[in-house]
Amino acid sequence: MTTTLAGVEMDQVLTEEMLARFDERAAGYDRDNRFFDEDWAELRDSGYLNVAIPETFGGPGLRLAEVMKLQRRLAYAAPATAVAVNMHFYWTGMAADLHRAGDDRCDWILERAAAGNVFAAGHGEAGNDIPLFYSSAEARRVDGGWEFTGHKLFGSLSPVWTFLGIHAMDRSDPDHPLVVHAFMPRDTQGYRIEETWDTLGMRATQSQDTILEGAFVPDRFVPVVSPPGLAGADLFHLGIFAWALTGFATVYTAIARRAYDLTIEAMPKKSSVAMDRSMAYHPEVQHYVAEMRLALEAIDPVLDTVTRDWSEGVAHPDWAIKLVAAKHFAVTNAFKVVDRALDLSGGAGIFTRHRLERMFRDCRLGRIHPAGEMLTHELIGKLALGIDFDDPQRWG
Repeated sequence: MTTTLAGVEMDQVLTEEMLARFDERAAGYDRDNRFFDEDWAELRDSGYLNVAIPETFGGPGLRLAEVMKLQRRLAYAAPATAVAVNMHFYWTGMAADLHRAGDDRCDWILERAAAGNVFAAGHGEAGNDIPLFYSSAEARRVDGGWEFTGHKLFGSLSPVWTFLGIHAMDRSDPDHPLVVHAFMPRDTQGYRIEETWDTLGMRATQSQDTILEGAFVPDRFVPVVSPPGLAGADLFHLGIFAWALTGFATVYTAIARRAYDLTIEAMPKKSSVAMDRSMAYHPEVQHYVAEMRLALEAIDPVLDTVTRDWSEGVAHPDWAIKLVAAKHFAVTNAFKVVDRALDLSGGAGIFTRHRLERMFRDCRLGRIHPAGEMLTHELIGKLALGIDFDDPQRWG
């Protein structure tokens, strides 16, 4: 049966045949530590990359909740492919939300994406545990635009992006610093990509380092210049939170669901010399499987509610808390599920030939993806207690 969302047949942009091919290729991408070129070509040609673009700009106009349903299917088969594509979605999705709110600052992103351009994120920086709102990179105002200098990490989609979303600090006025958000075209002079990506998990994302060495970005690609911290945040920042964080949560939850399904399939086939029946009858196996299912039953309604409320424009006064909490809850419990699946696999699951070995490595990165555990607790605790998150005396 074909499911239609906002006039788009989901099975046409992400068919079961496509998913089967992605699933088959995922292990090879991981083993060879290479980009998912074949997956990318299929997703581009099917129109999958454009699903968040509003109808006004030629897309189907799927909202956050609808896109995440697609992403869940993709991540179930190919997690690294899904988490990398999420970087593109969190720009097009954010821009679409701004447009629907009557804010045209990022309409050009939708126009460019509809024309085939690819947007990626360059927010990661060493020593910056509050990405997006602060930066260790430097932005310098020059005639007609800005020059950027700094070292960006975790640049997913490095082989294919045509615009890299970056941010940096303008400290020319020490009393009134600014965060400059820009999109650097691929043909810009003054930057280089260093191939550093050889990691524990999510290897196919090829999230290389990007070194900015006075890269010039014209004003037309600089949609936001704002004060640092939460004081400078608006729908641009909150929209990134919504699409990025629920996107990460969705991917890692899909890994957990796959691990659970593999466990349910395996236990009736697993034997013990001390039992007449399969390990499915072992009381601790039943206990662990119940723990896994309980975690998944809790994650799904949290993500479904948050993405639905965002898509429907529910005006929660504490959206920042809800988004950060949903991501943290999902990825933390997802890893518990995968970890337990590895326990139940016995020795088999630690071999690289076993799917769970890769899933375990991939899923562990969910707790590293922003917002990390320490920042999550700090942000939620301070906002809940009414403490100024931007207070320069951070603690004590």
